[in-house]
Amino acid sequence: MAEPIIRLEGVRKRFGKLEVLRGIDLQVWPGEVVCIIGPSGSGKSTLLRCINYLEKVTAGRVYVDGQLVGKREVGGRLVDMSERELDRMRAQIGMVFQRFNLFPHLTALENVTLAPIQVKKMPRAEAEARGMELLRKVGLADKAHEYPARLSGGQQQRVAIARALAMEPKAMLFDEPTSALDPELVGEVLAVMKDLAREGMTMVVVTHEMGFAREVADRVIFMDGGMILEEGPPAAVMSAPRHPRTREFLSKVL
Repeated sequence: MAEPIIRLEGVRKRFGKLEVLRGIDLQVWPGEVVCIIGPSGSGKSTLLRCINYLEKVTAGRVYVDGQLVGKREVGGRLVDMSERELDRMRAQIGMVFQRFNLFPHLTALENVTLAPIQVKKMPRAEAEARGMELLRKVGLADKAHEYPARLSGGQQQRVAIARALAMEPKAMLFDEPTSALDPELVGEVLAVMKDLAREGMTMVVVTHEMGFAREVADRVIFMDGGMILEEGPPAAVMSAPRHPRTREFLSKVL
């Protein structure tokens, strides 16, 4: 049987006295699309940031493709990874944020090719050919030489998705990728994500788009108070939730 691409064991995250994640156990399997829903402040975004160690966990362990993230074993004890080691691990997990985080002084194509050239040492011509292929994939080949300021929010987010894909990640994390967009631009980003799901990309998506979760997710997770309170197939969680907090939340958003 295949190993999970992402595995969290007893993950806790504390900011001062505030415990944001309270013992998260989670496995995400190759090709699986997992949508995480829940109220603001429930720990959803922090969970994503812990998976690729943008946030250092307070306790517990995170594995990507069987490898411990953020720590390595030396002489029978765990020590922190160097930033270089962390960067290599993070390259395996693509991350798409609420805000697009594109470099404003670089064109769409330059944003997509920067990491493959600098991190993977890919020859520029090869990176640019791959970058154009990815921009075509997200429907933006004609915007390759435009700067972010000349792109709509939806176009910028699609460039951000292409940029993450350029590192050929084993999985993709999406942190509410449509929440900063005007309503009429949401569909174009969700369409790209649906295509990725159909192609078998492993995805963990924090989202308020309940229709997307119902249509695309293999599994829906409901979080509140830093804990996973319920998980299962979309039809079960969203149409017949068992936990009263899940029922209360869905009654307000569906």
